[in-house]
Amino acid sequence: MSDHVTIRDIAGGVRLIGLDRPEKKNALTGNMYDAMFQALEGADASDEIGAVVFAGLPGVFSAGNDLGDFVEAARTDFRQTPALRFIRRLARTKTPMVAAVDGIAVGIGTTLTLHCDLVYVSDKARFRMPFVELGLVPEAASSYLLPRRVGLLKATELLLLSEPFDAATAVGLGLANAVMPSDMLVEHAVAQAARLAALPRGAIEASRRLIRGNQAEVEAALEAEAEAFEARLRSPEAQAAFKSFLDRAPKPAT
Repeated sequence: MSDHVTIRDIAGGVRLIGLDRPEKKNALTGNMYDAMFQALEGADASDEIGAVVFAGLPGVFSAGNDLGDFVEAARTDFRQTPALRFIRRLARTKTPMVAAVDGIAVGIGTTLTLHCDLVYVSDKARFRMPFVELGLVPEAASSYLLPRRVGLLKATELLLLSEPFDAATAVGLGLANAVMPSDMLVEHAVAQAARLAALPRGAIEASRRLIRGNQAEVEAALEAEAEAFEARLRSPEAQAAFKSFLDRAPKPAT
């Protein structure tokens, strides 16, 4: 598990996965991905857990992948990284998933929600997928899922131009269910998750398969992205973008 991810099983058969790395705006590290992987895998294996909720901190869901980890991943086998291991698990999870997004949701902070069954956002939610700006390609099967959700032209705008969008736009595009006040967001997400958890498990699993459609196509897109992503990680464009970002990042006080 990770010091920056809290896992709590609460009343109603709900597992709450909380991101808790405030100093880095919940940027995800390998250890955080591993913790979330274990939480999802454990939920699928449990008779008690009927739904999972992803939540961040007040004002920040996740700033995306830690860029320092991206730099390290470029030196290793990306196919074996905790990030890709988690993304594969996310796509295959049988337990219903709910996201409670308050504040910034960048990169994987946005694409994670495409795999959730319900998504609730605060009026402070701000989404962005700056993969191309970083010399990369989309991930988490977003190149497949997003066009089917919002249409080809809008998906192109969001993925290639990295256009940010707010809570109301997310609801209008069908990427979120509703906008909630920040102080009620997680409570509402947990309540909705408990409703899912109370339903017959077999019926939920079968219905999710029908609603989601062709799982093989989702996984094929995910793997095609992973191959392209690995190549892009090592590209001069991506390395220059990472260096530029890291050079601008505030240095710790000495």
